[in-house]
Amino acid sequence: MTMTTKLSTIPVDLQGVYREFERWRRTRPVGACIPAALWASAAAVACRHGITRTARTLHLEQRKLKALATAATSTPCAQAPPSFVELLTPQSTGGGGECTVEIEGPHGGRLRMQFRGMPLPDLVALSRAVWGPPGA
Repeated sequence: MTMTTKLSTIPVDLQGVYREFERWRRTRPVGACIPAALWASAAAVACRHGITRTARTLHLEQRKLKALATAATSTPCAQAPPSFVELLTPQSTGGGGECTVEIEGPHGGRLRMQFRGMPLPDLVALSRAVWGPPGA
């Protein structure tokens, strides 16, 4: 996989930090420690894109990145959100079941749905409406 292909699959702000690390790695003295400014940049993008993803992309130790990212913010950094969530429902006999679904999105949107006596609709489209980007 080429660097261009790899970079095209990651967010722009993470690409910038990736380039900073690559530039430093090409010019660093042998055995040099990663500068604090680079760790700070990595911690900042880790809070937006997840510790695991950032550590893998930047070739960093995940535990150290998590500690620095958590220390740099007042709230702990979240792992990257799941891209798929499976909802399992009990098998109903007779179709008269009841279900309540509550969803709270990262941008403050909330949705509560109650279903009685009918099969569950396609929740994927509804969750995308709540969790989609603001203004979309």
